[in-house]
Amino acid sequence: MSQHTGNAETREFQAETRQLLDLMIHSIYSNPDTFLREVISNSSDALDKLRLAALQDSTLGVDTSDLHIELIPDEQARTLTIRDNGIGMSREEVVDLIGTLAKSGTGQMREALSAARAAQESGEISEQATADLIGQFGIGFYSTFMVADTVTLVTRKAGEEVGTRWTSSGEDTYTIEEAADAPQGTSVILQLKPAGGDAALPDYTDENTLRRVVRTYSDFIAWPIRMEVERPAPEPEGDDDEGNDPSVENTISETVTLNSQKALWTRPRSEVSDEEYADFYRHISHAWDEPLETITLRAEGTFEYQALLFLPSQAPFDLFSPDAKRGVQLYVRRVFIMDDCEELVPPFLRFVKGIVDAQDLSLNVSREILQQDRQIRAIRKRLVKRVLQTIEQLRSDRPEEFKSFWSTFGAVLKEGLISDVESRDQLLAVSTFASTRAETTEGEEAAAGTTIAEYISRMVEGQEEIYYLTGTSRAAVENSPHLEAFRARGVEVLVLTDPVDEVWVDAVGEVDGKRLRSVAKGDVDLSGVGTDAQEDTDEPDAAEFADLLAWLGEELEDEVKQVRLSHRLTESAACMVGDEFDMTPQLEAMYRASGMELPTSKRILELNPSHPLVERLRSQHAQDPSAAELKDTARLISGAAVLAEGGTLADPAAFAKLLVDRI
Repeated sequence: MSQHTGNAETREFQAETRQLLDLMIHSIYSNPDTFLREVISNSSDALDKLRLAALQDSTLGVDTSDLHIELIPDEQARTLTIRDNGIGMSREEVVDLIGTLAKSGTGQMREALSAARAAQESGEISEQATADLIGQFGIGFYSTFMVADTVTLVTRKAGEEVGTRWTSSGEDTYTIEEAADAPQGTSVILQLKPAGGDAALPDYTDENTLRRVVRTYSDFIAWPIRMEVERPAPEPEGDDDEGNDPSVENTISETVTLNSQKALWTRPRSEVSDEEYADFYRHISHAWDEPLETITLRAEGTFEYQALLFLPSQAPFDLFSPDAKRGVQLYVRRVFIMDDCEELVPPFLRFVKGIVDAQDLSLNVSREILQQDRQIRAIRKRLVKRVLQTIEQLRSDRPEEFKSFWSTFGAVLKEGLISDVESRDQLLAVSTFASTRAETTEGEEAAAGTTIAEYISRMVEGQEEIYYLTGTSRAAVENSPHLEAFRARGVEVLVLTDPVDEVWVDAVGEVDGKRLRSVAKGDVDLSGVGTDAQEDTDEPDAAEFADLLAWLGEELEDEVKQVRLSHRLTESAACMVGDEFDMTPQLEAMYRASGMELPTSKRILELNPSHPLVERLRSQHAQDPSAAELKDTARLISGAAVLAEGGTLADPAAFAKLLVDRI
């Protein structure tokens, strides 16, 4: 339904359009500032199209020497005008692309995009034509109603004589009419809502507010975004009393460019200085450190994108916070879309900072949420691969810097061994671990840690498994009795002290056919592995300890589930171990700290049959199984084994008293 008054025509929005418009204004956008991003983005598209049209049609007769976007705030009238001298629109285009939100924003737009992509794949149209559909002036324009009571659009298409004026309050109707005096391009005039209020709207006539929004969302737009500002006039020379009223502030107008237009990622790396990269890194990361490494990436082909990424030299304060943000921003053709784009980088690379600028991405109607599609997955896959390649290169070329980087971010990267099976091999290639090799080997290489591939290359004769031990600190692990037999035979053991180590070893399972095996679980038998400190044939007869083991099992049944002789002890009297698939005490503590309820699990007590204390206990038990001191000795051995692995005693006071009484 429409009404005509002169050349003005009032039309009603369709019912679907009113519903979508209400959704657009009240629900889709999370930040009112984004209206300016949308309008500037449309203006940028219009300028791009005019430049292309002028190249293709020399008879168009347009001036492209000063293409720009202009912001005109008016504090008194409460208006903000966003104006460009781009391609402009005809009346029909205004009706088609603005007048019918349902048409431009939903089914028909998706159908057009699908058809264009099919035509592109068959070679009938260019990829740029497909990309242009995304940037058509359409649904994003309606975000202006978040901040404006009335929106007026005045536009004239390049090559046409008469322009078009479109006006709406965002409710039931809009008005469209000729605008004979319209300049080429498009002006969007917003009658702004009051600042503040329930919506806490900023004052979009304020110079500082506009500077902030442009810098946040449109700083890298290729075209200059200009605004005329008032500045105090210079003081006149001579006596102030001669014709000058000191109560009147003299001002002059000055045109300033609000955006930097410095899209570093579009420039060859050879043309950008390290200082420029560092300044850009600090700008997007809000950090003060220097970037450890700069990564540039350009993809061409089916879809195009550029990336500029940074490895920080210092960890952000929220690196391990559940609410930690990922540091990669998304742009589409230099227009800022979102911070912390979770779809582009996995959580184990959340410390990486930078931007990705794509030529064509599938966004939803607000441009704020990405649709999951193959393009996003392909970009993410390549970014992960490139970042890990850079880290691997850092390890080989700059080992000291890599050592610092790994100590800061290694625990985060190892999360990927659990969550990203596809990148696991590449992650294992860069992941370094402390090991017992550093105890006996001089030199920086041992101190810097080892990869699992390097570990496998050094496996001793007869060794078929990759041995590791987890703990709360390197000192606690290296002093653990579980390592004694391995140290005696010259078998290297990985020392794993990050909480994530408790989980990824089970998720990975094996590397190059070699099983990852905890030296604190199961019944370890190193016969035939490495260099033995003593002949295997010299081991005591297990049958001689059968009675003692049975008695200890009954005496300590509330504390341990089994007592057996050990193959892993050479110096200590006893140690606690778990069954093959038991959780370690550290992992149990982690789960309990997170609020998870776990049943109390019992451990296995292993005795060193060659230790004098164990031999004396066996002898005393054989002489008098009912002797009272035997029970105290049993509890001292059991408690000492718990403490040796970094565990917590059920009754520390009772153990301390027992220990003092026996001294």
